[in-house]
Amino acid sequence: MSTFVLVHGAWHGGWCWRRVTPLLRAAGHEVLTPTLTGVGDRAHLVSPLVGLETHIEDVVRCVDAETDADGEVVLVGHSYAGLVVTGVADRRPAKVSRRIYLDAFLPFDGESGIGLLPEKVAGHYRESIAGAGHGWLIPPRSLQVLGVTEPDDLAWLTPRLTPHPWRSYTEPLRIGTAVDEVPGAFVECVDWMRVFTPYAERARERGWPVVELPTGHEAMVTAPRALAEALLRLAG
Repeated sequence: MSTFVLVHGAWHGGWCWRRVTPLLRAAGHEVLTPTLTGVGDRAHLVSPLVGLETHIEDVVRCVDAETDADGEVVLVGHSYAGLVVTGVADRRPAKVSRRIYLDAFLPFDGESGIGLLPEKVAGHYRESIAGAGHGWLIPPRSLQVLGVTEPDDLAWLTPRLTPHPWRSYTEPLRIGTAVDEVPGAFVECVDWMRVFTPYAERARERGWPVVELPTGHEAMVTAPRALAEALLRLAG
């Protein structure tokens, strides 16, 4: 039995895994779905000071509090949370049996989320924070751009998304070499604009398994069963 720690991306919260967690639990595994500071059910805690280090600490604390001293977890990071799970694995390498990047950034030391985005997308982010984001928040992106098209999925997602703290995208990741002790894997969602293909290639260059899912970026919503099956294979 494994303990999966599923870490959501920007604008989401732990709620976004609701269609995946029953499938992992039915296979006999424990599942934790922490919400990062400043979004989702913790949106009331948002401030300009919330950054990447805050979010790494959120998940480190979750792992420390919710697992036994000798227990291990499978870390899964979606999208922005690729930065987060990399930081967590570096700080707790003995606690992480595998890190899985779900259509996510796979960063090196010193890289930031905004620097890892394609320049055109990064430009959209900068424009949005300068306007509706009041200079320190990233408003939610269009779900259609992310590959969500079903009306029921749009109706479920749209009211739950919250602005995301800008500092978490501009603060550079600081890691050492401990993270290299933790094996990794990558799941790429291939039925959208494929922003994260460069990081799937980084995974292949490291010799990690890479799984392609024929769905949009929000795989936990649009293809939960296929995603759960991929996670179970990769964690095994």
